[in-house]
Amino acid sequence: MEKTTIRIGAGAGYAGDRIAPAVELAEKGQLDYLVFECLAERTIALAQLERSKDPAAGFDPMLVARMRAVLPACIRQGTRIISNMGAANPLQAGHAVLAVARELGLPQIKVAVVLGDDVLATLTETGRALPVLESTQTLADLLPQLISANAYLGAEALLPALQSDAQVIITGRVADPALFLAPLMHHFGWETDDWQSLGKGVLVGHLLECAAQITGGYFADPGFKDVPNMARLGFPLAEVSVSGDAVITKVAGSGGCVTVATCTEQLLYEIENPARYLQPDVVADFSQVQLTQVGPNRVQVTGGNGHPRTDTLKVTLGYCDGFIGEGQISYAGPGAQARGQLALDLVRQRLADAGYGEFEARYDLIGVNAIFGPSSPAQPEPAEVRARVALRVPTLQHAQHVAHEVEALYTNGPAGGGGATRAVREVIAAAAVLMPRETVHTSTVLLTQDH
Repeated sequence: MEKTTIRIGAGAGYAGDRIAPAVELAEKGQLDYLVFECLAERTIALAQLERSKDPAAGFDPMLVARMRAVLPACIRQGTRIISNMGAANPLQAGHAVLAVARELGLPQIKVAVVLGDDVLATLTETGRALPVLESTQTLADLLPQLISANAYLGAEALLPALQSDAQVIITGRVADPALFLAPLMHHFGWETDDWQSLGKGVLVGHLLECAAQITGGYFADPGFKDVPNMARLGFPLAEVSVSGDAVITKVAGSGGCVTVATCTEQLLYEIENPARYLQPDVVADFSQVQLTQVGPNRVQVTGGNGHPRTDTLKVTLGYCDGFIGEGQISYAGPGAQARGQLALDLVRQRLADAGYGEFEARYDLIGVNAIFGPSSPAQPEPAEVRARVALRVPTLQHAQHVAHEVEALYTNGPAGGGGATRAVREVIAAAAVLMPRETVHTSTVLLTQDH
């Protein structure tokens, strides 16, 4: 008999998220599904760079540690795992999950890998004229620097994987809420044009996708919005009914809180128009959502809706956009701020003399004006400051020069400088285009211990 309510937990809200709360969910959450959402806008481009250096790389570096931590409990309790930790190499990620299963003595594991989000070849051949969103450029303008192009797949692409008997489902780029919507569609049999149910499912996914943000993390502000036991912050789970309405909660005894306030902040997070939240499966409508506290750490969510989906899919483009050269150095004691400011002025002049004056730059005293800049409020003389210089430049050599000029303040700057650091990194920028959804083709590969 089909369950009329299923439990879905959020095991991660970004690539570097904590593992212990996910283990708590796996062991005590009585979950049907545990979802790990780990891809940001530029993550796949960075992963593609890793894959270009090593064909076996390109998936989330914490995949193995996460699977090692939660697989035993999930298999024991019948909890299926869904994750976009495949990043730029979902097939290799699937094999990595099987390797962990072998290591743990779990020989019956099956992994379903969803492919098709990588549309770089298709766009290179047929999409050169596509306009880049919020830009005057077309895709053709970015081709020389282009690293990756990944379409945001919807829940529909995950359904074949869910219809298999795989305990773990690995994807690349998928819209974040779709990772949660897909198991709801699969379990409750929602049709792909049941816009109201799909809108409600996207609402559940949006509330869960950032994990601890809805249980008090990022919400906390001491003295204004106090959160209990944050050191043991729990991750959220949703109890979702066949109607699509849900209760957001967390494991009993875990830290943090689930309140109307925490849920409201997450509901509004990254939403431009609550009545038209564009997703691959549906245009979700959050404008009539009601949040009700129905018990300690239990918030009921109703009123989600949806409208027919668009004919296009968003594609994130990753491209090289120069380099950043950065250096930092500290000054302490009497006159620290004046010496720090002198250090910045010296580097600014030296870089201008070297022809760097037109590059995008930041010259900051961390703790004094690094956030607010010239409008920073007046404050007492600090006991210590850290001077930071960062420039975006076209080449690696330029970036190294910037970092070197800061380090050279040891003997070519004001008195008492110490703790100098230097860093050089390539800038991977993100842009987006829209492509016709019918040109995106997905597939599912089922991996077992024997294959």
